[in-house]
Amino acid sequence: MRIIILIAAVILVLILLLTALVWSITFHPKDRQNEVVHNHPDAPMLQGDQTLKVLSWNVQYMAGKNYEFWYDRLDGSGPDTRPSREDIEATYREVADVIEAQNPDIILLQELSDGATRTDHEDQLQRLLSMLPPAYNNYTEAFYWQADFVPLPQIMGSVGMKLAVISKYRIDSAIRHQLAKIKTFPLYDEFNFKRAIQEVQIPVYGGQPLILMNTHFDAFAQGSDTMQRQVAYLQQLLTQKTAADESWLIAGDFNLLPPGQYKLLPDDDRNYYQPDSELATIYSHFAVVPSIDQATGSDAKQWFTHFPNRREISAPDRTIDYFIHSQKLSDLQGHIVQDNTWHISDHLPMIAKFTVPQ
Repeated sequence: MRIIILIAAVILVLILLLTALVWSITFHPKDRQNEVVHNHPDAPMLQGDQTLKVLSWNVQYMAGKNYEFWYDRLDGSGPDTRPSREDIEATYREVADVIEAQNPDIILLQELSDGATRTDHEDQLQRLLSMLPPAYNNYTEAFYWQADFVPLPQIMGSVGMKLAVISKYRIDSAIRHQLAKIKTFPLYDEFNFKRAIQEVQIPVYGGQPLILMNTHFDAFAQGSDTMQRQVAYLQQLLTQKTAADESWLIAGDFNLLPPGQYKLLPDDDRNYYQPDSELATIYSHFAVVPSIDQATGSDAKQWFTHFPNRREISAPDRTIDYFIHSQKLSDLQGHIVQDNTWHISDHLPMIAKFTVPQ
């Protein structure tokens, strides 16, 4: 009996030590927390009635399109674990060139690495900022994956991934909203993504602030209600902002199809999604670009935003990135930048133009 008690005590101590270790090397954000904003002292203020151009883009940690990563297949059989340094450098230049050519006022970026082993521990936001014109000197960031070490054979090192808003105009404040997390095994979950919505307030001279939000929802959440819970939080947040009469826009990689596009996919690719899109409730309550007609009609290819890293797929073939906006941005027009961008990321950049409400 003493031996059994001793063994049990040792096991308990080991479990506690392991739990403490995992907690110390992983990321534990609050449900809602303020984030640091960096503004240039001479940053101009947004003006009411001016036309604003916003670019949203998942840049896939500057990896480029020369790979099929291990997570690009549901069974984890993709052969690649990281991009080469040469491809990372080339992708930086391509991303910077697209941004300069489009000349947006505000940039919303998803999937930037910071401190990750697979991208040589580089802060990709700071590197990109150093390559952009000096007008882009106001920014804020929000992590959604961070750990000093992930004991997964394909990683076996540190991870760091974040959202970023870069602006030509002053940013007043930034908030990180925690989204629902995938639940599996508690210790394993600590190493997983903590997806988020990044919210910034842009002051408007003589008018109401403009609220811009940036996000990257979960993927590979089949068999759980994670996507439904993330969409439910989004709907609640947007409903609150609409009720408060705010001018708002959210963009990013939602990893969900628009209603009706499921049937356009090959059978094998349907395994990544639900037949009835979780975004149907968002479409029924808010203005979304692309619309259902745009995303499923005869010109649907113009609205494809995702080019999966799988050898058998030779072109963008689905829409999983969106602009969702307040009715106060009633003249908003959007499009996908498809020319000369297919080789840069597994997502294509999106552009929205609208008049800033007074």
